[in-house]
Amino acid sequence: MLYEHDVVAAVRRVELRELRLWVEMGWVKPAGSDHGPVFDDLDVARIRLVCDLRKDMARRSCGAVTVGSDPRAAPRIARIGRGCGHAAGRDPSSDCRRL
Repeated sequence: MLYEHDVVAAVRRVELRELRLWVEMGWVKPAGSDHGPVFDDLDVARIRLVCDLRKDMARRSCGAVTVGSDPRAAPRIARIGRGCGHAAGRDPSSDCRRL
């Protein structure tokens, strides 16, 4: 479990102000504690994915982005998906069948 400043230090591609905005917008939903929001591994994976998508959007002049537009990113996205399934205590193969 990580606090806001720990997440910013670990991810390095997100600023505290951005992280708080993403929480406010509901893109990331950390647990609450007496000392503020607490982020788990699934939250950190989601933050990294948002950072990757934002970087991908910045590279495109028109702003149109498709998830997985870079073929080299497909294995990484699959790993994130499997990791999210395991972190949530679910069988990731059942998630893939639903997609």
